[in-house]
Amino acid sequence: MEDLVIRDADVVDGSGADSYRADVVVDGGRIVSIVKEAAAAGCQRPRARRELDAEGLALSPGFIDMHAHSDLALLRDPDHSAKAAQGVTLEVLGQDGLSYAPVDDRTLEEVRRAISGWNGYGDDVDLDWRSVGEYLDRLDRGVAVNAAYLVPQGTVRALVVGWEDREATPRELDRMRQLVAEGLEQGAVGLSSGLTYTPGMYAADSELTELCRVVASYGGYYCPHHRSYGAGALEAYAEMVALTREAGCPLHLAHATMNFGVNRGRAPQLLDLLDRALEEGADITLDTYPYTPGCTTLAALLPSWANEGGPERVLARLTDPATAERIRHDLEVTGSDGCHGVPVEWETIEISGVGDPALGDHVGRTVRQAAALHGETPWATARRLLVEDRLGTTILQHVGHEENVRAIMRHRAHTGGSDGILQGAKPHPRAYGTFPRYLCRYVRELGVLSLEECVARLTSRPAARLRLPDRGLVREGYRADLVLFDPETVAPGATFAEPRRLPTGIPHVLVDGRFVIENGRRTDVLAGRSVRRTPV
Repeated sequence: MEDLVIRDADVVDGSGADSYRADVVVDGGRIVSIVKEAAAAGCQRPRARRELDAEGLALSPGFIDMHAHSDLALLRDPDHSAKAAQGVTLEVLGQDGLSYAPVDDRTLEEVRRAISGWNGYGDDVDLDWRSVGEYLDRLDRGVAVNAAYLVPQGTVRALVVGWEDREATPRELDRMRQLVAEGLEQGAVGLSSGLTYTPGMYAADSELTELCRVVASYGGYYCPHHRSYGAGALEAYAEMVALTREAGCPLHLAHATMNFGVNRGRAPQLLDLLDRALEEGADITLDTYPYTPGCTTLAALLPSWANEGGPERVLARLTDPATAERIRHDLEVTGSDGCHGVPVEWETIEISGVGDPALGDHVGRTVRQAAALHGETPWATARRLLVEDRLGTTILQHVGHEENVRAIMRHRAHTGGSDGILQGAKPHPRAYGTFPRYLCRYVRELGVLSLEECVARLTSRPAARLRLPDRGLVREGYRADLVLFDPETVAPGATFAEPRRLPTGIPHVLVDGRFVIENGRRTDVLAGRSVRRTPV
């Protein structure tokens, strides 16, 4: 007798086709049979050791978060309800060109400091790996949900070239190619870049093209956070399309937004660019989160020249009055490349988290509000936070446009990604609410997407990009990574005021056929493992 039968579910199978009613039988971590309209047909219904009545619930493949920042959170927090409760059964880590493998001791310490605002410093995690394969092996000890990994180009450059703004030598480029190849051989699914973050932003297109050739040879894809989402955004998108076409490498555009005032209403221009490339044979997908504000670190806004050399050099520049004034001018007058070429508007920059609890009174306030509270100029407050918090401050940037969000999510290349940063007292609610918000706001309330089409964008389409042959669909023989939700009540609990509230209307989530969420509560099951690149 099989493990589980889910009875009378409305199956939204991930293909985009109309839903249907069925009994779905799970055994050994896989879907072993699907009996459509079993009750109505009067046929003998499947039996199992356990039966779950799914009357009134939709059954779909587990959601795939194409852009996650849970690199340490998966190891730090076995519960991981932030994602499991949303129905996420697979996250793609190693994003934006900075993560924790491959590294040596020096680089690991530098990366920990540089992205402490994303993931915490990591002193509560035993960082006992150095290679990509060793990191994936660590996940295989058991985590809440499955995880795939992208080789982070910025980390690779830090390991080989350092944090300096210069071209790589031929020998260094060969070493970077080798590290990317090793990461892919060990199971990474592709390469990521953060081209507004150091040191990845110091790479010329020719360097990135050579690394993408390696990625293409292994059947992986390139996932850039490109050089601008503000002034010059369209040119930055076009740069990535041209670069990957030259390299023959599939392209997945990370958090594909058009932000800041200069881009209001300009999403159709981006979509025209992508459509032309697709019609010419390019292999392109993208992900978005269903919110207008962005989220990053306060240090990320600094100009690239101020970030050169790594975190300690940045702090030294900030404490030198003359250099700090030059930084202020770039931020407030010229438009820093770290702020996407747009002069910073401090009233749009909300402090969402600090590493030092003594600075907690800043959280939830914009930089301008915090400055007024402390009797400072906005730059003085920002500079003080950067120094006292040792670059660990996270922020929300309220610079997006709803019409752009809706237009991009309708595009045929679209998939879902949370870009969820779990650090800070008031993180962006997308970390806890992205997937139920899609189903609630953009399916049920606004009708921007049909339920079937939305589920396909969260399941089979990302699985196809990841080249996963047995995930992303409700099919016999496929992995039993499944979510049951009520289409009439599913909703995010997370808000900007209360960003860690869990969603409602998602009573059951299975990973590898085991309940990680049951009757709306997190179980103690750790069925997640690494999901490694399928060999070409």
